[in-house]
Amino acid sequence: MAALLEVRAVRKKFGALQALAGVDLDVRRGTFHGLIGPNGSGKSTLLKAIAGAHLPTSGTISFDGRDITRLTPYERARVGMSLKFQITAVLRELSVYDNVLLALQSSQGVWSLIRSSRRRVLRDQVMTALERFRLASRADRLAGSLSHGEQQWLEISMALAPHPKLLLLDEPTAGMSPEERRVTGELLAPIRSECTLMIVEHDLDFIRDFCDVLTVLDQGRILDTGTVEQIQRSSRVQEVYTTRV
Repeated sequence: MAALLEVRAVRKKFGALQALAGVDLDVRRGTFHGLIGPNGSGKSTLLKAIAGAHLPTSGTISFDGRDITRLTPYERARVGMSLKFQITAVLRELSVYDNVLLALQSSQGVWSLIRSSRRRVLRDQVMTALERFRLASRADRLAGSLSHGEQQWLEISMALAPHPKLLLLDEPTAGMSPEERRVTGELLAPIRSECTLMIVEHDLDFIRDFCDVLTVLDQGRILDTGTVEQIQRSSRVQEVYTTRV
């Protein structure tokens, strides 16, 4: 079976700085695929190149059998890709409910939105999304009043609302307490049956318990890819994490 996502020889330069130096990567359907590596290794740059926030200097990116290398982030979203950045981007002055509603409406046509029956369907979908991330009781609260961890859960809920084929998460547990990180893992686990997940994360304990496949980046290059057990045994990975992390 072909990979859902195929990255081939992707390079990204910012002036004289080469952030990605020829990355080849496959992400299989239905897997949770983790990106790890030392600070500055190119993890977030690769995620943004996949999502369209950065266009590659060279190389190709294919998604679900289609070349998306030059597509805009909006166009990538329309073909089934969704991204949550590290910094929370919820609309703080709107309610928790309205944040998810807007995320759902972004994928709807105008005529669907004005039909009363469709509005009822959207309400059911919003509440289901909020219940999944333990936010239903906070539906009427302003998003800005949520705790940091709850805001992260809200944004993940928004990213999942359009039912993407691939969800990209950039350090979703950053700034969370150990208990919030544990709960985040529990909340994300059930989405495995619905979409593929690619995640950048510094918390190695979290990602080790969570992912099927890990790819380790170092200085813009892939150091190794494999199961969690294979990566734990990798002498190349051990050297990097012993000397640079």
